[in-house]
Amino acid sequence: MTESLTKHERNLSAIIHASTFSKYFIPFGNFILPLILWTANKKEHKFVDYNGKQALNFQISMLLYSVVVGLISIPFFIGFLPDLFDGSFFGFHRLSDLNNLDIHISSDDFRFGRFFWPAGITGLLQVVLVVINIVYTILATIRTNEGETFKYPFTIKFIK
Repeated sequence: MTESLTKHERNLSAIIHASTFSKYFIPFGNFILPLILWTANKKEHKFVDYNGKQALNFQISMLLYSVVVGLISIPFFIGFLPDLFDGSFFGFHRLSDLNNLDIHISSDDFRFGRFFWPAGITGLLQVVLVVINIVYTILATIRTNEGETFKYPFTIKFIK
């Protein structure tokens, strides 16, 4: 398929994929810049139309997965909130025990345990989503610049 594509089409498609990294500099840049480039060139070049749809669908899917992972953690945080208002949560009731110097560390004394497990798991899932986003965007940029069609995994087709 490389023979039938012009260098302009390949470069434009690669720029569309690479422009999704603009989210690190511009809020919602991963949607705005590819959308502008895709809509300006989708009628002229079929290859650019395909890659613009792929890039936007992947970015929308990653945003959706990220929101779902964040929503999963909400019940754990809500269950944690009543403990904050308990007088003994931060250990204020033990201030008088400081004179005894009885230092004893136990995992039972670690009251934040219920808080850190869900936060850690959802945080790890968010990091995995970021790594997937970066790796596959780089792969898409390289492959489309070589003239190959690239299909992102884990993508929901919002734009057909």
